[in-house]
Amino acid sequence: MEKVQMSNVIREAVAIFENTEALDGAVYDLETRGFDRAAFSLLASEETVAEQLGHRYQQVKEVEDDPKVPRATFFSRISRLEAEYLPAPALASIGAIMFAGTGIGVPALIAAGGGALIGAALGRLIHQHHAVAVQQQLKRGGLVLWVNVRNTREEQIALDVLREHSAHDVHVHDIAQ
Repeated sequence: MEKVQMSNVIREAVAIFENTEALDGAVYDLETRGFDRAAFSLLASEETVAEQLGHRYQQVKEVEDDPKVPRATFFSRISRLEAEYLPAPALASIGAIMFAGTGIGVPALIAAGGGALIGAALGRLIHQHHAVAVQQQLKRGGLVLWVNVRNTREEQIALDVLREHSAHDVHVHDIAQ
């Protein structure tokens, strides 16, 4: 019989990755083995961590088992690409649709072009924010991934997959809620 985690404790597999490709690959493999996207979290930005904890960390190993450390939602490479490139055509379309019924072609083009520019700027900001956060964490020892596991079967799958994708410092811990 599988051991089910108690309601007041969250059990997590923890791993540190040296690059985003290995991390994305591990998460993809875990998703194909039944893990939900909500099971994954990453270390929040350096500034957010410092603000929440009241100090800056030197190495990610210092915070990987700290239950107070703030976390960020994991977004796959595909999700990041969608966020980077989707706003421009979507906002351009909205601008064009707004003026399509007016019969005025120039305002529609201006609105569509403005929407595309805003979307492209938003996409660049998303990409830059992600790139900065990744570089900050890599300088401090790697990218931390936490994976919520609900039972011993999921725990073993998570540990195996994380190791298969060259993660290091792979272990589990319990976090009191």
